Amino acid sequence: MTAAEDFLAEMAVQRRASPHTLDAYRRDLKRLDELAVSVGSTDVDLTAAHLRRGLMALHSKDLAPRSIARTLSAWHSFYAWLAKKGRIALNPADGLRAPKRPRLLPKALGVDQTAALLDTAADGPLELRDAAMFELFYSSGLRLAELVSLDWPGGLDFDSGEVTVTGKRRKTRVVPLGDKARQALDAWLLQRPVLLREGEVALFISQRGSRLTPRQVENRLALWTRRSGLGLHVHPHMLRHSFASHVLQSSGDLRAVQEMLGHASIAATQIYTHLDFQHLAKIYDAAHPRAKAK
Repeated sequence: MTAAEDFLAEMAVQRRASPHTLDAYRRDLKRLDELAVSVGSTDVDLTAAHLRRGLMALHSKDLAPRSIARTLSAWHSFYAWLAKKGRIALNPADGLRAPKRPRLLPKALGVDQTAALLDTAADGPLELRDAAMFELFYSSGLRLAELVSLDWPGGLDFDSGEVTVTGKRRKTRVVPLGDKARQALDAWLLQRPVLLREGEVALFISQRGSRLTPRQVENRLALWTRRSGLGLHVHPHMLRHSFASHVLQSSGDLRAVQEMLGHASIAATQIYTHLDFQHLAKIYDAAHPRAKAK
């Protein structure tokens, strides 16, 4: 058996790695073997310079930064295993860095797009339920898991205009409940008993009277989006992104947005400042006399 095969066999037996993980490592170690053949060496004898050249070759083939990072991680684990076994003195992957991954900005709807989506007419219990869900998403910046876990009366307080939710790491936060969301919820709560199954406490229920699943909410939003004629794919988290972006554009208060979103770190919220800059840049390009295309 080759060193790579020994390594994979140990991962399978001692670390109980999943078949998916083993397949990924096998692909990445095959790249290492191809690199060794190309330089007339073996994978055990490759140097840091060889590995750096291999990473550059992967980059030149337009392999995604995420894939290159995973490949380097596999190489590092393999050589760390060889060093532990005493088969090499130093890990040649130490100190090597994969290309930085591009920072992907969250997709948010524009204010007019959001209005077009939420102003879609609703008729009947299911559509009134959907309207309440989507208004609440946008009004309070909820996560999908937070929305489907809401009970009635639960954390909804119409008198104070607030909703209490339990987010990640079981942290509870209180967020505002806008007038549009309150009106939509009022309309839905009048219809909820029509679908309600005895003993069910969920705020949002299915046609069968049971708590909605995240997947059902995603499907209903996709259907709602098609009806609105937006011509976009809108997922639930996009409404949360839209909430954060629009509040930040209007207020400029990053700390308040962080608190409402339930982010543990301000760094997670700062990504919305980039969306805000994109919004300002569009205004600049459209309005500044020296920015307009001739």
